[in-house]
Amino acid sequence: MNTAQKISLFVLRVSLGWLFFYAGITKVLNPEWSAAGYIGSAKSFPELYSWFLQPNILPLVNLANEWGLTLIGIALFMGIFVRWASLAGIILMALYYFAALDFPHPSANSYIVDEHIIYIGVFLVLAASKAGRAWGVDGKLGR
Repeated sequence: MNTAQKISLFVLRVSLGWLFFYAGITKVLNPEWSAAGYIGSAKSFPELYSWFLQPNILPLVNLANEWGLTLIGIALFMGIFVRWASLAGIILMALYYFAALDFPHPSANSYIVDEHIIYIGVFLVLAASKAGRAWGVDGKLGR
């Protein structure tokens, strides 16, 4: 990997890591936050998303969402377990995407592709390129 590629992957990994960390930690620190509103408005797979809303399931969904975003962010930011964090990010973004999808419009200004699909693409690039080795802990562990 040349220096320009390393810099590009590093900037991409760290910036996405910060985005996910901030999205997660603001939810962790807000005791009033719940995924119920987003899940309750799901347009695709309503049976699945209504299952997530069950009183005994929703607290687990909230916990997984808050800490999932936070830990994915930390992993990307530090460059540790980037492939695992990318896989978790892909799953999370797919769940967000399908909840919002009113085929073929995931949002009022999108046609099939929205930001969740772009994030999935970025996670694929990070996982496939071993981005954690570009000035990350994965690079130190790999040696």
